[in-house]
Amino acid sequence: MLEVERAADLKAYEGKEIGVSDWYTVTQEQIDKFADATGDHQWIHVDVERAKREMPGGKTIAHGWLTLSLVPRLASTLYRVKKRSRGLNYGANRVRFTGMVPAGARIRLRLTIKAVEPVEGGVRTTSSGVMALEGSDRQVLVAETIGITYD
Repeated sequence: MLEVERAADLKAYEGKEIGVSDWYTVTQEQIDKFADATGDHQWIHVDVERAKREMPGGKTIAHGWLTLSLVPRLASTLYRVKKRSRGLNYGANRVRFTGMVPAGARIRLRLTIKAVEPVEGGVRTTSSGVMALEGSDRQVLVAETIGITYD
């Protein structure tokens, strides 16, 4: 794990890949909770029996937005700013859901820091993340995300 004292120290890693997370399992329980939180109960996500009959691979799939929401969780295993007061998700410049994540599958994140820019009280970091699915050559998510870390 990359550790820096202050958020501004991330500037030294601009343009560099900082790592690949461990594998993370996306469970049906997690998919169901996400469906409840968002109101997206489309059968491809929550109807296990129908998915067995009608979905490629016979499993439900995670919501694309659930997959995207896991980026901060997995990124937090790759780097840490020791002296910070808070951090916030600022947005995304580009997001593509390029593959399905079946329930029970394992994913991992490859993260590159693209830009580190000063803002009042901290820095805005733009990162490029690529999510991989275990056992597949195809990426399931490509996202350029932005966060602000305050001193």
